[in-house]
Amino acid sequence: MLVLFETPAGFALFKVLDEGKLSKVEDLWKDFSNSDLARQVVQLKAFNKFENTADALSAATLLIDSKPSKGLRKFLRAHCEGETLAVGDSRLGNAIKEKLNIECIHNNAVMELMRGLRTQLTELISGLGVQDLGPMSLGLSHSLSRYKLKFSPDKVDTMIIQAIGLLDDLDKELNTYAMRVREWYGWHFPELAKIVQDNIQYAKAVKLMGNRTNAVNLDFSEVLQEEVEAELKEAAVISMGTEVSDLDLTNIKELCDQVLSLSEYRAQLYDYLRSRMNTIAPNLTALVGELVGARLIAHGGSLLNLAKQPGSTVQILGAEKALFRALKTKHATPKYGLIFHASLVGQAAPKLKGKISRSLAAKAALAIRYDALSEGQDNSMGLENRLKLETRLRVLEGRELGHSAGLTKGKPKIEVYDKDRKKGGGALITPAKTYNPSSDLVLGLTRESNTEKLVDRQEKTDSKKRKHADLEPTPGVDVEVVGLKGNEGGERRKKKKATKEESKMVQNVDEGAMLAEEALKKKKKKKKADSENNDDDEGAKVEEEQEKKKKKTEKKAEASLENDDQKLGQDATGESVVKEKRKKGRKHSEEEEAAQVESEKLDKKKSKKKKL
Repeated sequence: MLVLFETPAGFALFKVLDEGKLSKVEDLWKDFSNSDLARQVVQLKAFNKFENTADALSAATLLIDSKPSKGLRKFLRAHCEGETLAVGDSRLGNAIKEKLNIECIHNNAVMELMRGLRTQLTELISGLGVQDLGPMSLGLSHSLSRYKLKFSPDKVDTMIIQAIGLLDDLDKELNTYAMRVREWYGWHFPELAKIVQDNIQYAKAVKLMGNRTNAVNLDFSEVLQEEVEAELKEAAVISMGTEVSDLDLTNIKELCDQVLSLSEYRAQLYDYLRSRMNTIAPNLTALVGELVGARLIAHGGSLLNLAKQPGSTVQILGAEKALFRALKTKHATPKYGLIFHASLVGQAAPKLKGKISRSLAAKAALAIRYDALSEGQDNSMGLENRLKLETRLRVLEGRELGHSAGLTKGKPKIEVYDKDRKKGGGALITPAKTYNPSSDLVLGLTRESNTEKLVDRQEKTDSKKRKHADLEPTPGVDVEVVGLKGNEGGERRKKKKATKEESKMVQNVDEGAMLAEEALKKKKKKKKADSENNDDDEGAKVEEEQEKKKKKTEKKAEASLENDDQKLGQDATGESVVKEKRKKGRKHSEEEEAAQVESEKLDKKKSKKKKL
């Protein structure tokens, strides 16, 4: 039996000398405790060396997929005729058996034998030292991991991160230098700042002109347009700026050289960044552009890290401060971050920027994953998604136009509904609802209103009875004259039924009217009883008041008599006078009380008449 063993240097075939020891799997590790015992169990039969690292990588990747390489097949055909082969992978053994017709074995004993071979590999293979095996295994593992991750030196996104950072720094430096040139040269020629707006053209004009007095004799056609050039020459003649020395002008020109050199380097760096973005992330570049795509990769840390993020994170990437502030203050979260600078979001109306940024972020997330994990280098997916987003933007803009069409001056007039017109644009699809007064609920309905309704119904039934009596035939009239048709009997039956129903209705109405009248009578009796009780109560109150008044008048009379007695003294003559005065006072008080009683009786009679 032969054993196939893979090493970083090549494939090795060992012949098993004592197959009986494989039956004792638990004690097999003792036979590989040293090199002498291991040589008694196995012996190297053949070794197939790898030519280079690429050959080793291709063989190792095929073994991972359980497939034998061409070199391995040739090696096995040459040395495994009529032998059984022990392999460490059952699927690899099945593939060798199908293609080479070699019997393969894979069990626990074989795996324990492989473990023993690995411990004594350098002793069993001559010429393979430990110092050589370590670097070979490390290099093969590195190359294999690169292959697994689809690693390519062209897809190094660190260059993009550094390039976009440098580009942003250059923009800041250019702005500061250009503003310094404008301020410095503005003392000499202040009108030039309004005439030439572009910073690069301003620096070129200052470098070419030097002193403003030289502007009349110089040709600015390579730097400026004809209209701007004419305006510059006119302003140079009548300028209000101060005079500047030649030393100051040389320093200003050197600063202009710095601005121009930085602008040229920025253009070169932008071209480099565009080429790297087209190779590393072509689909993302097609969707959002080179600068926005590079800033997204730089903000995410790498293209692979950015591929792990969902579309919602890509949408607000760069607006973290606004997001956490909104969550803290419980306000609306931001709708876009760095993706706001993409051309598709810039084309959209302010109301549609949120929707387009959400759609663009979802498509950008797919494009990033495709660029990071696929082997293709084309941008077909990005271009296709961009077309979809452009069509969606047009659809959304069309909806907005449709919604706002009613606000224009030429909006259609609203036609008044005509109930007589059944067909056409003026007719309703469903019939118009009529008002149902019976569904109304009336609160506080009195009994008097019910009685009035019953009386009205009774009057209607009486009128119907009269009409019915008028319509009935007289006994002297012949029936044949009234009608000769056969339907006369049916009509009479219908009339009889109608009269019976009407009589029933009349009886019900009469009963209801009688009940209502009885209720009214009971109510009137209750009112009378209540009024009588009130009158009795009032009479008792009046009698109490009269008694109180009598007591008061008697007390006053006694007090006056006592005063008179004290004044008159104990004379006899005085006593007779006092007696006469007492009699007069008593008569006067009795007359006043009789007058009060009569007046109260008259008031009671008047109040009763008013109540009745």
